[in-house]
Amino acid sequence: MRFLILTQYFPPEIGGAQTRLKSFASELVRRGHDVEVVTAMPNYPRGKFFEGYEKGWYKREDLEGITVHRVWLYPAVGGGLKRMLNYTSFTAMSFYGLCRAQKPDYIFVESPPLFLSFPAFLAGLVWRVPFIFNVADLWPDVIVDGGFMKEGIVITCLRKIEKWSYRRAAFVNAVTDWIFKLLQERKSVPLQKLLFLPNGVDTQKFRPAPPDSDLREQLGLSGKNIVLWAGTLGFAHGLENVLLAAKLLEGESDLHFLFVGDGSARVGLQQMHQQLKLKNVTFRDPVPLDSVPAYFSIALCGLASLVDIPTYEGARPSKLFPVLASGKPLIFVGKGEAAQLVERAQAGIVVPPGDPQCLADAFLRLARNPELAAELGQNGRRFVENNLQWSKLVGEWLRQLTSDRIAEQPVAADVSKVSL
Repeated sequence: MRFLILTQYFPPEIGGAQTRLKSFASELVRRGHDVEVVTAMPNYPRGKFFEGYEKGWYKREDLEGITVHRVWLYPAVGGGLKRMLNYTSFTAMSFYGLCRAQKPDYIFVESPPLFLSFPAFLAGLVWRVPFIFNVADLWPDVIVDGGFMKEGIVITCLRKIEKWSYRRAAFVNAVTDWIFKLLQERKSVPLQKLLFLPNGVDTQKFRPAPPDSDLREQLGLSGKNIVLWAGTLGFAHGLENVLLAAKLLEGESDLHFLFVGDGSARVGLQQMHQQLKLKNVTFRDPVPLDSVPAYFSIALCGLASLVDIPTYEGARPSKLFPVLASGKPLIFVGKGEAAQLVERAQAGIVVPPGDPQCLADAFLRLARNPELAAELGQNGRRFVENNLQWSKLVGEWLRQLTSDRIAEQPVAADVSKVSL
């Protein structure tokens, strides 16, 4: 089959959506399918075009067998008018990228942003092919719950777009059990339209490995127990509490917090870092995905965190799974589905949001009990091998998509087979 993925975010950008979609596309190619991607000139998370992409309206690339069509957009981060221009400019320019692509069998649309359902629908009409609407975040619920915008005319419009998108899509794909349930029960998406493809991990790229001593030395962290945050530094992660926990652990000279990434919250976090005069925290710029496993090799544990809002209780942050696949214990700050996953896998320690002392105790517990850290890491590796390898997840998703039971009328994913 031929798939066309329409997404604003794609490598060489680094982030959850970028990693997930690249892994999804690569697995489709490995299985013999043709994949094209229509995406933006890379600019996330800094809101500036990457080197080599500063000029031009269109660029075509081949990325490991995936044909990528890149179009210009207005680069911006944060919220407000500039971010809205960022979304709408890509939505408009994506039509040009779609015109350069070949007719697919399916259009796979990444949301957010919601607006991409419009070009997908119109392209589907021209090509007479269905589009699959992938719900990675429930817009506009997360915007309201997170306090980014209040109820009003804009949110009302977004809710109408959301409802229209679900109605027009041939299939609506959920990335968590909670989203699947909400789409059916609260968003009134017919069960026969629902598919399920959760976040997974490349267990060959991320795997247990001996510590990279050269990297340790290069970072100036020889002899340290490193707590690693690898990924976007966003407001949704509540990382201020991690810095407060680091302050509480100043007397533990062997513990060090390493943030590798960038994002809208980084400037504020660095200012807080200076105000607290933290000597046990280091910020590093993002590194290519292929370099990330080396950072996990030198880590005591990985870290993931979400702020305490209702919508995020149904999230499964993609940054969880490289930690587990690397055989490292995970400290997760948050509630809901991700917390339940960590507990069921017996792969780490779950800490409630907003409790720096509890978080500090968790870090110290792992640092002072290497046997526990090793056991949790082994449990995590075994769990992702059995449940969350991309090869298994995409195979099951394709079965849902092509099953004889949905030849005339689509049916829901068998969530029980891939649910955790």
